[in-house]
Amino acid sequence: MKKFKHITLGGIQNKVFNLVFVTIVLMIAVYTAVLVYQSGSLKTIVDDTNASQKESITKISEQAMDDILDNNLTQNTKLQADIAGDMFGDAERVVNIVADYTEKLFAAPQSFPSRKVSLPDKANDGKVSMQVLTEEGIDISDPAIQEQLGLIGNLSELMMAVYNNANVDSCYVALPNGVMLLADNHAGTKFDENGKIIPIPIRDRLWYTGAVETKKLHYTDVTTDLFTGEISIMCSLPVYQNGKLVAVIGCDMFLNDMSKAVNDTAHEGSFLCIVNQNGHVLFSPQKKGSFQVMPDEKAKDLRNDKNKELAGFVTSSLKESTKLQLVEADGEEYYVVGTPIENIGWAVMSFVPKSLADKPANAMLEQFDEIQQGATDSFSSGWSKSIVTIAVLLLIVLAGTITAALIISKRMVRPLEAMTNRVQSLGEDDLQFHMEDTYRTHDEIEVLAESFAMLSGKTVKYISEVERVTAEKERIGVELSLATRIQADMLPNLYPAFPERPEFDIYASMDPAKEVGGDFYDFFLIDEDHLCVFIADVSGKGVPAALFMMAAMIILANNAQMGKSPAQILQDTNAAICANNREEMFVTVWLGILDLSTGKLTAANAGHEYPIVKLPDSKFERFQDKHGFVIGGMDGAKYKEYEIQFNPGSKLFLYTDGVPEATNSEKELFGEQRMLDALNTLPEASPRETLENMRSAVDTFVQEAEQFDDLTMVCIEYRGAPEEEQTPPDAQ
Repeated sequence: MKKFKHITLGGIQNKVFNLVFVTIVLMIAVYTAVLVYQSGSLKTIVDDTNASQKESITKISEQAMDDILDNNLTQNTKLQADIAGDMFGDAERVVNIVADYTEKLFAAPQSFPSRKVSLPDKANDGKVSMQVLTEEGIDISDPAIQEQLGLIGNLSELMMAVYNNANVDSCYVALPNGVMLLADNHAGTKFDENGKIIPIPIRDRLWYTGAVETKKLHYTDVTTDLFTGEISIMCSLPVYQNGKLVAVIGCDMFLNDMSKAVNDTAHEGSFLCIVNQNGHVLFSPQKKGSFQVMPDEKAKDLRNDKNKELAGFVTSSLKESTKLQLVEADGEEYYVVGTPIENIGWAVMSFVPKSLADKPANAMLEQFDEIQQGATDSFSSGWSKSIVTIAVLLLIVLAGTITAALIISKRMVRPLEAMTNRVQSLGEDDLQFHMEDTYRTHDEIEVLAESFAMLSGKTVKYISEVERVTAEKERIGVELSLATRIQADMLPNLYPAFPERPEFDIYASMDPAKEVGGDFYDFFLIDEDHLCVFIADVSGKGVPAALFMMAAMIILANNAQMGKSPAQILQDTNAAICANNREEMFVTVWLGILDLSTGKLTAANAGHEYPIVKLPDSKFERFQDKHGFVIGGMDGAKYKEYEIQFNPGSKLFLYTDGVPEATNSEKELFGEQRMLDALNTLPEASPRETLENMRSAVDTFVQEAEQFDDLTMVCIEYRGAPEEEQTPPDAQ
């Protein structure tokens, strides 16, 4: 490098000046060429861009709307089908419950007393009451009829109970002799204008003849109730004794609310309708076209519609839930989704006009066109002015830049040289770069110097922090390892747990998702004849959940050892935890007490998973018990308990949600069905083998996927009390 009039030739100062000068000249040349080129091609580019943007907006909007419709329509349609299915499921449960008890009555009529039943009474209108109805000409005083009425009178309390607790509008038992016993709350409708009881052609009613002909559960077509005139459907089931028909059980469901709910779905051309198993539209807000509700004799079977696309959609909807698709009907395109109501063979179908779904995209395109036109006009008016302004500015910039380059390049070199020398002097024992006045240039050089100073300072601190964090990490690792052992030691882990007790065998396991988990279980003898077992799942993960788990486990065990009932144990535990639960954590609990001499299990459930039960000569099945609220979720919560009778060979499998919700790499859940399949692969396995088989099935399904939740399981096998300890039958 050489000096010439304070300029270092070949140095940074000279290079900076040359770079700036050449850059400006080239920039002016290139900018001028680009400006000339752009002036001719800008309009083409803008037009192509506009077209591309409009196409992109259209595609994105349509895809987004398709996704929204697919999600919302599918969920809403399935929800409506589930609601309807639950209603019809109530009816099936009612007739099955009454039919079971009716079979018992006719199997041993001598074992039941004769119960008095009465004709309808207007005074009972509005109240649930039992009423005897007959066909025309039936003499109710006939001793044979009185005998059968007295027998089925034993159904009165049961029929009133199921009527009050199910979504049905009447419940009845009809006999082949033309009389029936009915429970409802509209006794006043059984009288004509003269105050006489209206006879009913019982054995000619569709619910009676349909059940007798099919010899199984039967649904009538939608019709009107004989007494109230309400839109309704009847569910019936025949009862046979030694191959002979002894009764037909039935119930009515009024469908006015269903009809109104469907009519209320009409909005801007979208609507929901219900189609029966024959392809006839039962409920729809449409007043004309393919989805108009017509009398049954005039109704059209949409499965055979000339529109093959529509016919195929209706046919598929009656069999399975369909995906979102476009179907043309009555001259308009609709987005459609269908879901079957499986227990009755109907289907719920949702329709949204494509024109309605396209509205957001069309509005966006219109707004885009307006904005783009305004931008084009503004650009055109300012373009000519910009050309002159840019030319003047370029000349000014060229002159100013040359002058500034000479000054700035000289100022840049001085602090850079000082900085370079200081950086080169840094070593292992001196890593700190300190700011000096030379570096304070109030520009990027000062920023660079400050960055060096900050970086060197951070390096020194980082080295110190790395040493501290390494030590802290080792300490935390030791503590977490100790916490894992402590938590494992708190749970029963020595097997066989009760080798001296032949009445039962029990095995449990808990695999936390983190070092410590929130799941726990426990089992212990309250006294010589009662085994307490519980399993629980604390909200959250890690150390907080483990601490909460320890407190909950101790409180549950203490309450259980005081001899309380399962429901009282959960209630008192909830009260204790809610009294001081500022972190608002909660725990789900299933708790049962097994009487070892009788096999009776008394249990209560606080929001936990359903238990799975295997009775002798049967397979593992989910037991849908009564759920209470989670422990710690609400002060003053009450819990209900229930009983299960275990015989020798019965098994109980308990688990937390980490088992059915185990997820593989495809984000697919292990699920309850796979869990039941794994249990029923070796149903006679010991409790320990049962849990090992389940864990193996989960591991095979999950493979290399990370475990996100604790896996906790308990299995109990009831073997029965030794023969010398069993209570004689006469003493029970």
